[in-house]
Amino acid sequence: MKSILIYFILITVFTFLCFGYDKQLARKNKRRISERNLFILVFLGGTIGGLVGMSVFRHKTNKTSFILIFYGILILQLVLLYFGFDFLKRFT
Repeated sequence: MKSILIYFILITVFTFLCFGYDKQLARKNKRRISERNLFILVFLGGTIGGLVGMSVFRHKTNKTSFILIFYGILILQLVLLYFGFDFLKRFT
């Protein structure tokens, strides 16, 4: 359980930093981190880091398609979490 917590802390921090770095690249008109890669980080557990990064850096907050996919991933994660805990409760 401890290793799972460490994983989520690391992926959250890394995702947050990637959102900030991408915003910095956008301001400098340089090549950026693809949205696909940002979504992969969010999907792998960096949702909180993504949310905080979007808020702190005001990044991707006006792009409707990004917001819809981001929250779609969040809803999917919540559903999987709910059913995962429900599954574990039945067999423990």
